[in-house]
Amino acid sequence: MSRIALVISDVDGTLVTSDKRLTDQARAAVAKLQQAGIGFTLTSSRPPVGMRMFSDPLGITLPLGPFNGSSIVEPSLAVIEQHLIPAAAVKTSLDLLDRYGIDAWIFTNDNWYIRRDDGKYVPHEQRTIRFDPTRLDDFTPLADKACKIVGASPDFALLARCEKELQAALGDAALAIRSQDYYLDVTPPGQNKGTFVQAMAKRLGIPTDAIATLGDMQNDLAMFRVSGLPIAMGNATDDVKQLASHVTASNEDDGFAAAIDFILARNAQA
Repeated sequence: MSRIALVISDVDGTLVTSDKRLTDQARAAVAKLQQAGIGFTLTSSRPPVGMRMFSDPLGITLPLGPFNGSSIVEPSLAVIEQHLIPAAAVKTSLDLLDRYGIDAWIFTNDNWYIRRDDGKYVPHEQRTIRFDPTRLDDFTPLADKACKIVGASPDFALLARCEKELQAALGDAALAIRSQDYYLDVTPPGQNKGTFVQAMAKRLGIPTDAIATLGDMQNDLAMFRVSGLPIAMGNATDDVKQLASHVTASNEDDGFAAAIDFILARNAQA
């Protein structure tokens, strides 16, 4: 049993509550990691700008993995590594989302674009990432600048079906995966939260067995598969729990803090 040297956590549904609060218990838990000499960072489907509010409160000094780990940025948001969705995959994704009437957004490294401002989840995303979108009637000029495409819909079953259909249509050209029940993300090929875990292991000179990961959704499975201690939240989907080594409480019941206590207790026994 390897001692954990680094913890990488998802954000929404994991680190924060459903109303996007960072609790005092979560802050205290990260402080415990720092006191124990264990590194801590975040990877999320959020754009870089949507992760900036955590660096200072949590004292994060390590790189962050926005866009489901397909980019790597400093806590200052300076870009270390960035990948883009191929233009053909952008068109394929937008065409399928349009066919099903799913609201489509495009994120570049420094902006968020929408085609309609009455989408159900636009205000939700504004509150979440604390950033306002830019409205464009035509996404064509963004075809070679897209870091992430999001299909947003209150029809969770429809998004689940679209996830499979879109991934089949994209093949190896991009990754289509849900980050929330209501968000279907398209991100660059060959990059995911698992590759972010591997990049951090290489950067810090530690084995991936010495990394614990925390998550709740399908986009977290990639990092669970390559980390030494995958921990699922109590609110996680069943397939995420099945791949975890440990299941903690939900994000509404300070499951993040409980998971950190579990890691520290495990290290004490290692």
